[in-house]
Amino acid sequence: MVLEKIDQLAREWLEEAGNRIFMALEQTNIEVEAKSDRNDLVTNVDKSTERYFAEKIAAHFPDHRLLGEEGYGEEITSLEGVVWVLDPIDGTVNFVEQKRNFAISLGIYKEGIGELAYIYDIIGGEFYFAKRGEGAFVNDVEIPKLSADKKLEDALVIINTAAMHKFPQTLAIIKEARGLRLYGAATLEYMAVATGRADAYISANLAPWDIGAGKIIAEEVGAIVTRVDGTPMTITEKGASFVASPGVHAEILRDYLGK
Repeated sequence: MVLEKIDQLAREWLEEAGNRIFMALEQTNIEVEAKSDRNDLVTNVDKSTERYFAEKIAAHFPDHRLLGEEGYGEEITSLEGVVWVLDPIDGTVNFVEQKRNFAISLGIYKEGIGELAYIYDIIGGEFYFAKRGEGAFVNDVEIPKLSADKKLEDALVIINTAAMHKFPQTLAIIKEARGLRLYGAATLEYMAVATGRADAYISANLAPWDIGAGKIIAEEVGAIVTRVDGTPMTITEKGASFVASPGVHAEILRDYLGK
C-alpha cells in the first residue's frame, strides 16, 4: 500500500531531520536572512531541511510533488496526484530567538484530499500524527474529539496582531474570551486548538505550508477550519485562517466575524 510506505518513510525522515535541527541549535554559525521583511526570516537550517526532504521524495517517489516554503519544491496551483506540503521549520523567528516553539510540518495530499499529517515539535517532544478517517495522535496517544458545547466566554483564543489589525472585530472576541494566547508558530497554534489547550485561532495570512498538516489533524478531532468569513479553505492559496472547536467557531462566526 502506497500510503503505508509513505508513512514509514515520512516518519524516518522526520526523525532524522529533527535530529539535524536539534544539533544545529548547538551551533553558533546559523545563517539568518530576511525574506519579505525583517521579521520574515529563513536560515540555512530551514533550507537544508527542505532540501533533505526534496531529495528523499524525488529518490523514492519521483511522481510525487513537493510544495515547500523555501523553493526546493515546485510551483503548485493544484493538488492533483500526490503532493507533500512541507514547512521545514515553522516558527523560524522562535527558532532563532528562543530556540523553542517551532516545528516541522508535513501534510500529504492525494488528489486534493489530506491523507497523512505530521507536526514534530522537536524541543517540546511532541509528535503529532493523523491519518484521514482514523483520528489524530500525539506521541501515539489518541487526541480526544473536541466538545461542541464550549462557549467563547470560557475559551482561550489565539489571535495574532496582524489579524487584530485586519479584522477589528477580533478585539471584541478577545474581550469576551477567557484569555488570549500567542505562540508564534501556526502549526503549534493549530495543535493548541486540536488538543483543547486553546479553543480558537485566527490568523490574517497563512501559506499552504503553514496549514497543510495542521488542517488535517485539526479536522480529524472535529475542529472546524475555514477562512475568516466562513468560506472553505483552499490549501494551495495564501489567506486568512480560522480554526476552532465547533461551538466556538459557530459563535464567533455568527456574533463577530459574520457582522
